[in-house]
Amino acid sequence: MASNSAAWLTEAKAHPFQVKEAPAYTPEANELLVKNHAVAINPVDGSLQSKAWWPMNYPTILGQDVAGEVVAVGPNVTRFKAGDRVVGHAVGMATKRTQDNAFQTYTILQTNMASELPKNISYEDAAVLPLGLSTAASGLFQDEFLKLQLPTEPRTATGQALLIWGGAGSVGSNAIQLGVAAGYEVFTTASPKNFEYVKKLGASQAFDYNSPTVVDDLVKALEGKTLAGAMDCVGFAATPLTVDVLAKANGNKFVSTVKGGFQPPEGITVKSVFGTTIKDNHVGKAVYEHFLPKALAAGSFIPAPSPLIAGSGLENVQAAIDLQAKGTSAQKVVVTL
Repeated sequence: MASNSAAWLTEAKAHPFQVKEAPAYTPEANELLVKNHAVAINPVDGSLQSKAWWPMNYPTILGQDVAGEVVAVGPNVTRFKAGDRVVGHAVGMATKRTQDNAFQTYTILQTNMASELPKNISYEDAAVLPLGLSTAASGLFQDEFLKLQLPTEPRTATGQALLIWGGAGSVGSNAIQLGVAAGYEVFTTASPKNFEYVKKLGASQAFDYNSPTVVDDLVKALEGKTLAGAMDCVGFAATPLTVDVLAKANGNKFVSTVKGGFQPPEGITVKSVFGTTIKDNHVGKAVYEHFLPKALAAGSFIPAPSPLIAGSGLENVQAAIDLQAKGTSAQKVVVTL
């Protein structure tokens, strides 16, 4: 590989990132070395930088969403080859290995957390996918969460309903599409300006999460249906509302949430998700290897939300994180490389 460089976080709560040389990496078994063409920003990146709440070895590199070109493959890798276009979830937050982070020129991806990328999808569009996709998949399909039927292409209907709270965000956009692909009728919440957006992703009905009657409206819409559970993609004030719907609806009383800390009433389970965990079980392979390549090629799964380009080059990572911290609606901040 050519020389590598990265946006380094030199110490806890350092600001800004420093773009400097980074090590050269060699992929090991079941790994890919990818030259990044686009990386995306997630809320966790800003909170890791500003609050240093996760144990990290400094200096460190952050970032989880990458799209780029394979430049080398490790032993036993037959699914990918040099020159392939890919999108994948960089899992350095879990492994604590420098090579497994996104904000650098070259990143190591695990094969079960990477998908082939069709030529008609740009790198910047694809980069919005990984962490949102993994987080949604972790809450929907893992055995210790909702344990839903896995997504397929083509899909198979289950006859059950699924509630996605906060469908217009990164996790919600992926959760809607995964739920539909797994054969569930998806009911979601969003702001009214994003109703058409979430319905385009496959939601059957959308409800205003700011409405004082949103819980009652959802319960009424779910009458006569069996609920397979709920994915709370917002957390905080959204969690008790999601719980209220499940308490009054028929079906599985389980909420997968992106934010923990809420104590539900007896008979309802609320459990927080961590997207990287799917690398260690059947869900990662089911989503990134068996489902996503076919669905992207067929156009039945689209990268969402749309990218908001914050610049080109690693020197723009800090500005991109600062932009994300201000909040976006139905968009995800991306830096091209």
